[in-house]
Amino acid sequence: MMGTMDVLFWQLVQRLSRGGYRIVRMSEQADEVWLESNHWRRPTLIRLVRADFDWSRSLRLDMEYTWQFVQQMRGWNFSKAGRVINVYVMVYPPVDDWEFLVAEPLPLSGVSDGVLHTLLLHSGNMGDVLPRLAEMTGVALRFEPPVETSDPFAAAERLKREVVREWRRRREEERRIFEYGKPMFTRLFIVVQVAMFLVLEWSGGSTNPDVLIHYGAKFNPLIEAGEWWRLLTPMFLHIGFLHLLTNTLALYYLGITVERLYGSLRFLFIYVTAGFFGALASFLFTPSLSAGASGAIFGLFGALLYFGTVYRHLFFRTMGMNVISLIIVNLLFGLLVPGIDNAGHIGGLVGGFLAAGVVHLPKHTALGRQAGALAVAALLVAAGLWIGFR
Repeated sequence: MMGTMDVLFWQLVQRLSRGGYRIVRMSEQADEVWLESNHWRRPTLIRLVRADFDWSRSLRLDMEYTWQFVQQMRGWNFSKAGRVINVYVMVYPPVDDWEFLVAEPLPLSGVSDGVLHTLLLHSGNMGDVLPRLAEMTGVALRFEPPVETSDPFAAAERLKREVVREWRRRREEERRIFEYGKPMFTRLFIVVQVAMFLVLEWSGGSTNPDVLIHYGAKFNPLIEAGEWWRLLTPMFLHIGFLHLLTNTLALYYLGITVERLYGSLRFLFIYVTAGFFGALASFLFTPSLSAGASGAIFGLFGALLYFGTVYRHLFFRTMGMNVISLIIVNLLFGLLVPGIDNAGHIGGLVGGFLAAGVVHLPKHTALGRQAGALAVAALLVAAGLWIGFR
């Protein structure tokens, strides 16, 4: 019977991992496995434990440990209605009263509507508990007993090896997603904007309007006169050392991330397109002289948002909330502080998102998405130029 319950334990892990759940943690003895759902709006965390407790006191202590552990977790973000399902797979239940321990879910403090459900699955109640667990997880779960002539312990070990091999393969695939490209153009753009800053300082000062205009800053009257390249060159110029420092740091951290995700050529297209969109938006909505890589940098935020539309769960599990928070904070800062070209920031954000949609992600094709992004980008550029020059 013990080997049979081992088989059930690994069958549950395997079917859940194939049904939209991802293994996030496994004990050294492989008798405790944590899985999380890919549904970011209603996150579910499952703890599967293969253990046998003779007395309900041991069960209660383990439930308390689980509750405390979940409360202290930092790597898994609960949202509204986030829940944890704590499942014990046993040969026999405790010999004394235990049903009252699992009768009601435990609330999770600090988590809106978050609860901890506990299910005790043993050889005598599989017919009742398995359908309930299947309903809670949204995965078809059933027990397929090993063939009578086979060794259940060997069958369980075979399932375990399959699960662990698949888990390692998925982790390697996720790692490769974040390490596709090398940050070649990120470093090149940093060198270029630092070099141009030194040129500006040498030529009369990076805060001197005449110097900025001479080297290609965004200046509406000259753009209207036909100097269209001023929609591209401002991204390499900066006004003052603090402006250069903040944008260089932002480009370093964001650029490395985006270039590793998309590869160098896609990154080049995204960065330049976002810089162009930022300058175009500034040309349309801001009459003042302006320069800086902020629009292009916001385009990198847009590229990360697009990544989130393709790998939604991976995005929110790794960087999603940080990216969204930084975008909101920077846009609010631009609205509250005078002298910041927020139109350029928003234009760059939109441009980066659309440019990422045009090139899409490495080793993926989505022709419908890419064509749609290209059409929207072309329409916005045509409309912006028509309105701007008229």
